Amino acid sequence: MADGLGVPHMNPTLSNTTYVLGDKKTLIKIVLNGFKEDVEINGQKYSNNMTPHSDLKDRQIADVLTFVRHSFGNKASRVTAADVRKVREANAK
Repeated sequence: MADGLGVPHMNPTLSNTTYVLGDKKTLIKIVLNGFKEDVEINGQKYSNNMTPHSDLKDRQIADVLTFVRHSFGNKASRVTAADVRKVREANAK
């Protein structure tokens, strides 16, 4: 998936989707908590699980998500370590 276009019915595209371009908090929660739901993105259904990565530092998560939000033709705002910290703290409650 080096091109970010995904694998049909397994891994969704990272290019031009509401998951990537939408609310940063949603993406951060997916990285922190994992994802186990069936989801439809751009008319295709996906059912592959993503394990949580709460072991990563806030800066690491922010850097990866900023990369995804700025790559594969995407032009979304960056994710900061402070954004990740806020979501992580809200998750802990």
